[in-house]
Amino acid sequence: MIPKDILKKVRRIQIRTRHMVSDVFAGEYHSVFKGRGMEFQEVREYTPGDDVRSIDWNVTARMGHPFVKRFTEERELTVMLLVDISASHVFGGTRQLKKDLAAEIAAVLAFAAIQNNDRVGLILCTDEVEHYLPPRKGVSHVLRVIRDVLYFQPRHRGTALIPALDFLNHVTTHRTVTFLISDILTGEDLKPVLTVSARRHDLIAVVAGDRREQTWPAVGLVEWTDAETGRRQLVDTSDARVRNALAGFHAKRRATLLQLLNRSGLDAIEVMAGEPYERALEKFFRTRERRIRS
Repeated sequence: MIPKDILKKVRRIQIRTRHMVSDVFAGEYHSVFKGRGMEFQEVREYTPGDDVRSIDWNVTARMGHPFVKRFTEERELTVMLLVDISASHVFGGTRQLKKDLAAEIAAVLAFAAIQNNDRVGLILCTDEVEHYLPPRKGVSHVLRVIRDVLYFQPRHRGTALIPALDFLNHVTTHRTVTFLISDILTGEDLKPVLTVSARRHDLIAVVAGDRREQTWPAVGLVEWTDAETGRRQLVDTSDARVRNALAGFHAKRRATLLQLLNRSGLDAIEVMAGEPYERALEKFFRTRERRIRS
């Protein structure tokens, strides 16, 4: 049985994201993520206006008048949500933690997928693969996905994305649409595994951040604790040089990360905890759609 407080939070996310999926992203999702090909449906008599290239000449010869082949798009896809649940995601302001943002993004993408009759799977990782839900359809399955992103208790606190991406590449036998939802705070050399994964799958990085990681207010001495290692450091935020150095470090890290994702063949969506993420998702869908049409 799911505790009432957990179920209430999951339902709240479902209600919050339902409008977004049905009214904003459903059409974009369908047009951006195509099925695996065209599936033969039937042969029927030719009618004026049909494409002459679709004429089935064998049936036409047997029947003595034109027949055409009809195909439908094979829509069903597998969408994998690879979500980082390391300790750095238990961070954020009073409005939202990064892990809550990850759950909302996962909900939007999962509901859009099942609305298009696609299957949704989940991989949760820290510095190892912590949890795996095989792809399935249905609202109850998506609610399970949201619940697990929010409340699964990991064994580890650190971040290592290579094991999770290797697991994705081995557990899936065909191409998937995979959303990597993470702050990507890791010292790994990710380029080789990202490049391989992007070739095997349609891999999109959703980079979750928080403005307070980028800019620090002048509030005097602050004891900073690394959530993943427990290491503590005293930082004098009243010193403008310290604040500028921190801001410069994060700006450089962001630019390096986006460059890495681009060179590895990934699209990147940047979202911030406590801030609306609709525009970032809309921009991604529209950019993808323009690229497909060009």
